[in-house]
Amino acid sequence: MTIAQYRAREAQGAGFISVPKNLEVDQFEIEGIRAVWIKPSGGDSEKVVLHFHGGGYVTGGINSHQMMCGPMAQTLKTKILLPEYHLAPEHPFPAALEDALKVYRWLLTHGYLADNIIISGDSAGGGLALATVLSLRDNNEPLPAVVICMSPWVDLTHTGQSHFTQATAEVVLTTDILKEWALAYTEAANWHNPLVSPIFADLHNFPPLFIQVGSAEILLDDARTLADKAKADGVDITLKIWDGMWHVWPALGGLIPESKKAFEEIGQFIDTHLLKGKS
Repeated sequence: MTIAQYRAREAQGAGFISVPKNLEVDQFEIEGIRAVWIKPSGGDSEKVVLHFHGGGYVTGGINSHQMMCGPMAQTLKTKILLPEYHLAPEHPFPAALEDALKVYRWLLTHGYLADNIIISGDSAGGGLALATVLSLRDNNEPLPAVVICMSPWVDLTHTGQSHFTQATAEVVLTTDILKEWALAYTEAANWHNPLVSPIFADLHNFPPLFIQVGSAEILLDDARTLADKAKADGVDITLKIWDGMWHVWPALGGLIPESKKAFEEIGQFIDTHLLKGKS
C-alpha cells in the first residue's frame, strides 16, 4: 500500500478503538503538537511515560496508539503522554526529533523531574526515543531515568541479517516497505546519521536501556545489534527476545495476554531502576 492508503486504513480503524475503563484521556496541544494524556486511576502522580509512537515516521499517531497505551498505562500505574509528532514525507527529518525534544522540554518546564521521566517508543518511535536522548545528552540537558524500546527500528540502512533470515516469519513488515518509508523520512545519504539510525551512535553515558523484540521479526537484528553496541559502550542494557512474537505485539493491547506480560516486564525494569536511582 501507499503511505496514503496506510493512513486511510489507520483512520478507518480508529473508530473501533475503545478506551479501557478507569482511564482519563485528555487531548491538548504542546507548541502546536497534538498530544494526549492517558491517566490510570490511582496512578503515580510524579512519574510519567513519554511514549513515541511507531509507524515508520510516515503513519501513526494518537488514534493508532491509544489501544496500546491505555493498557500500558493501567499496567504500569503511570500516566502516559502520547504526542503526535509531525510525519514524513510532508515533514521529513529532523521534524519528528524537533517535536520530541519540544515535548520532553515541556515536561521539564511543567514540574516533572528528569529522574521521574521514562522515555519509550515502539518501532520507529523506538529509534526516535533513542535519538531524543542522544540529542539531550550531547546538549548537556537532563536525561530521563530510563529508555524503553519495543521492536525498535534503529538501522535505516537495513543491513541486519534478520531482514533475510526472518523474512518468511515476519507478519507485519517487509524490508521493501521500510526502505520506502526510510526514503520518505530522509535521503539515503543521511541514513548513517546516528540521529536517524541510532545503531551508529556512541551510547556512552546513556540511561539504562530496556529492549523488547520478537524472535519472528525482520528487525530482530536491529535490537540485538543495538543491545551489543550499548553493552560495549557501558550502558545498563536489558534485551528481552520473545519467542515467536511479531513486530510490536503490545500494539494489540488487551486483545492478547502477551501485551500485559510485556508491560509487566517493562514495569519491573522501570521500578528497579527508578528505585536504584533514588537510593
